[in-house]
Amino acid sequence: MIDIIRAAIPFFVLFIVVEIASLWLAPDDDEVGYEVRDTLTSLSMGLGNVVVGIGYKAVALVAYSALYAVTPLRLDTGLWWVWVVVFFADDLAYYWFHRAHHEVRILWASHVVHHSSRHYNLSTALRQTWTPFGSLVFWAPLALVGVPPWAIFLVQSVSLLYQFFLHTERVGRLPRPVEWVMNTPSHHRVHHGVNNAYLDRNYGGILIVWDRLFRTFEPEGERVVYGLTTQLRTFNPLVVATHEYVAIWRDLRAARRWRDRAGFVLRGPGWRPAR
Repeated sequence: MIDIIRAAIPFFVLFIVVEIASLWLAPDDDEVGYEVRDTLTSLSMGLGNVVVGIGYKAVALVAYSALYAVTPLRLDTGLWWVWVVVFFADDLAYYWFHRAHHEVRILWASHVVHHSSRHYNLSTALRQTWTPFGSLVFWAPLALVGVPPWAIFLVQSVSLLYQFFLHTERVGRLPRPVEWVMNTPSHHRVHHGVNNAYLDRNYGGILIVWDRLFRTFEPEGERVVYGLTTQLRTFNPLVVATHEYVAIWRDLRAARRWRDRAGFVLRGPGWRPAR
């Protein structure tokens, strides 16, 4: 099976060049734009993710295949309605995967990489984790209900491909019906904001309806400030990839009770034990 994401890499680069050209030809003072070191870091993180992804997909293939083998259920991918079911199931799985990676600190340590840039452009979409192994459990139910592993990988790739185009300030709000149902650049800009009103909002992948249903939706209003609540001041890809793991380890070493150690790992990124 062709890896859609790897096959799309030349197109990612092309669209980044197009976006840079559009910013040069039609600049907008309200847009953050590009910064050379930041962009190079994002590209480095993306390439590292592709390399790590080879091993991750091998592990995921074994896990999904094992679950698919033990379940008596089978979904026939030759039927059109099965793909509708798989699409919605994948998008719901992504919502909870994404939300958990904001609400559980050890998972946030992986996902924080994607939020570490203070810029918001198509290169930011490529700033991906080097430790992606927290996702298996969220798509395991699809294999258990009879979705073939290759189909799981396919819909995951389609979702990631769609989300690449969300990372831009060049696109404003789309028509209201689209904004109500689909995840859009406007919705995803909110997700990358550190404004108080925007924290932990808009987790959707392709659809925004899950955020509306589970009350995590926030429309774009005030100017978005991008990055982290405590901004990184480095462009070193290794530090970007590991800094939150290092912070967790420091908290674990300083903690005096096992209850607090568990909290530092399993509770939210900002959690601290009561005095």
